[in-house]
Amino acid sequence: MAAQQLSRTAYDRLRAEFEDLTTRGRIEVAEEIEAARAEGDLKENAGYHAAKDKQGHMEGRIRELEHILDNAEIIEGHSVITMIYEGDSPDDAERYIVGNQEEAAGLPDDITIVGPHSPLGQALAEADLGPLEYEGPNGVLRVEIIAIDDL
Repeated sequence: MAAQQLSRTAYDRLRAEFEDLTTRGRIEVAEEIEAARAEGDLKENAGYHAAKDKQGHMEGRIRELEHILDNAEIIEGHSVITMIYEGDSPDDAERYIVGNQEEAAGLPDDITIVGPHSPLGQALAEADLGPLEYEGPNGVLRVEIIAIDDL
């Protein structure tokens, strides 16, 4: 499995979330389940079913975080790539970083994360200023890279 590139900030945030869910989170959900169980008939106990559902979602997130953290490659930062599609004006410029969706927390709203394995992500990963073509789902797309800045 290929490493998932994460900034130090994202890695630390995910590590803290993982630690919180595997300690406080598990204890809190176990207490909710026990309190609901004490109410009696589990078959028709909405509180019990809600707590069990919450536990399932939390355990899924824990497994997801564990996978991400175990396969993380910490990088120094991301480049923000500003581009316009052929035929668009510079006012329509879009800003992207190539990376993991977990990087989204704390990013400015005008920056979109694109996955490194997507057609655009693969093209931008090696992009330089100037024209760029890449194969999208509906054919070849032409863009102009107008800026590359460090985040």
